[in-house]
Amino acid sequence: MRALIGSIVLISTAFTGCWSRGGSAPILLFDGTGTSHNDVTAVEGILKSKQLDYSTVSSSRLNWMGEAEIRGYRLLIVPGGNFVEIGRSLTANTTAKIRSAVENGLNYLGICAGGFFAGNSPYNGLNLTSGVRFGFYSAENRGVRKAAVAISGAGTSTLDQHWEDGPQFTGWGAVVGKYPDGTPAIVEGSVGSGWVVLSGVHPEAPERWRRGMSFHTPASVDHDYAAAMIQAALTRASLLRAR
Repeated sequence: MRALIGSIVLISTAFTGCWSRGGSAPILLFDGTGTSHNDVTAVEGILKSKQLDYSTVSSSRLNWMGEAEIRGYRLLIVPGGNFVEIGRSLTANTTAKIRSAVENGLNYLGICAGGFFAGNSPYNGLNLTSGVRFGFYSAENRGVRKAAVAISGAGTSTLDQHWEDGPQFTGWGAVVGKYPDGTPAIVEGSVGSGWVVLSGVHPEAPERWRRGMSFHTPASVDHDYAAAMIQAALTRASLLRAR
């Protein structure tokens, strides 16, 4: 794991201070209906720790925004929560605007529910995936709702990360990390001129989320990975190359 930790820390260090507080925010963080307040706070913690400017946007505000305004940001982050409620809180016109914005250069990071929402969800999903619809990681079928899950990637050590009702991404993108059953846990890929990163797990999860579960990976290492994942989405860099 030492080599992987070193590479993540290097990426994270390079990421710090990329954006000045005085400039316009490059990141738009969705905190609307259906998102988990706790996960919005966790993502904000990573952004603040890396001194990244960001703006939050509610469902009503996002419905009101035009595509040009959405494209004024470099990255849209949709965190965890309830992807059904997220989709239903937005109009079909809004999801069409977001999809067009991504195709024309907006980058997108979807975490857990945000990953479901990126697919061809029947609940007003973004369909950034050319019709591919995502299902739950197989632990859901065994009645498991949350767990410390070992995520492995080609040429890297395994990282234990927090999983809670998250998707697997079979059928879309380049696989960055895999669940223990071999299905994709983290994927990336181009959608038109935009860059999309989807994660079924929560590397941003704070220490308190780990209660009652056994993790071999320190929370600080997972947080560095979360920062690297945000960087990859923001700068259109491949996590596979970064490793």
